[in-house]
Amino acid sequence: MKKVLSLLMFVFFVNISAQEVIDKIIAVVGDEIILNSELEFQVGMYAAQRKLDSTSPELKKELLNKLIEDKLMYEQSLLDSIEVSDDDVNRQLEQVISYYTQQYGSQERLEEAYGMSVEKIKREMKEDTRKNLMAEMLKNQKFAKIDVTRREVNQFYETYKDSLGLVAEKFEIAHIFINPKSTDKLKKKAKAFAQSLRDSIANGADFDELAKKNSDDVGSAKAGGDLGFVKRGVFYPEFESAAFGLKEGELSQVIESPVGFHVIELIEKRGESIRARHILVKPKSDDAADLKAIEELTDIRDSVISNKNNFSYYASKFSNDKETAKFGGALGTFEAGQLEKSMLDQVYKMKEGDISFPKRLDVGNGEYGFHIIKLLKRIPEHKPTLETDFNEIKKITEFRKREKLYKDWVAEMKDKIYWEIRI
Repeated sequence: MKKVLSLLMFVFFVNISAQEVIDKIIAVVGDEIILNSELEFQVGMYAAQRKLDSTSPELKKELLNKLIEDKLMYEQSLLDSIEVSDDDVNRQLEQVISYYTQQYGSQERLEEAYGMSVEKIKREMKEDTRKNLMAEMLKNQKFAKIDVTRREVNQFYETYKDSLGLVAEKFEIAHIFINPKSTDKLKKKAKAFAQSLRDSIANGADFDELAKKNSDDVGSAKAGGDLGFVKRGVFYPEFESAAFGLKEGELSQVIESPVGFHVIELIEKRGESIRARHILVKPKSDDAADLKAIEELTDIRDSVISNKNNFSYYASKFSNDKETAKFGGALGTFEAGQLEKSMLDQVYKMKEGDISFPKRLDVGNGEYGFHIIKLLKRIPEHKPTLETDFNEIKKITEFRKREKLYKDWVAEMKDKIYWEIRI
């Protein structure tokens, strides 16, 4: 997906620079060519993302080699008869267009920015998208799963143990999370507002304007709720079931999903894809709901402390984080750098078995709740050993093995597929 997103930016780059630069071929791989503009684009984007010097000869050499490798993989995919269906290509293109439509606010703004219609953008990208998918499919077939034996892990460890460095301090934690917006009172209020918006639209109000003013989906609100063309598997099941069951121009009833209440209108059906727009109304919290969540967590904490070793029971029964609740609230094991700062500040002060007081947890997109944390285990910084860190050492062994196999494979392709650098 990342390659195809880059491809759309490259279409834009070529479109605006075509009048300024006479392009030239800088490399040939089989029947494929690599243009100077393609390399310059990759260098510029890579350097900007990593704050590097875009004039560095070493960087240009590295990225040119990467482009050559990509072309070699495509040529090899032809030799291996790798096939990608039109549906796969179109699905990838639809995802990219949908992503950039949300970034620009509407398809019209996207078309204005790129100086061409969406259909022309797709045509410009289609063949290269197919090539990228073919190359990636071949690479995944060969390297998605690399197995290493215990003997290989042992040998790797014995060879590199002195250079592996220290294993960072880790914290195994669990939590119980309460969403103050999950109260029946707040949900009923949000649903009633969504129903009033639906009634207004059904009576002739402008969907576009109501979405811009009222939708809590910030990404689509500025486009009047337009979500672009999508296939199944992108949205919540409740949303998709309603949206894909509508006729063109039909308005849904108020639909509840894990993020709130939706009013959906189907704009267009095209094969297996639909284009829909929606208004999302999220339950809004208030001070009373926040206080109730904190009090509930405080009561749970007191109960856990007075009845030791039952944190997991309370998590499975009361936590609104359903993904962790079924595992007794277990969040996993984390290094310090993987924890959000406020959580890290809490954990650093705790001993194994301690349970924190309720604290606010921001979960992104303006959403938040309150939780209590239990520190299950604290693993100090240490030198890795096969006894304590076998899985981590195994992952490094797999990575190194995959890296070597890939380099050997590229060398083999270079021996049998014609390639030439012309700079």
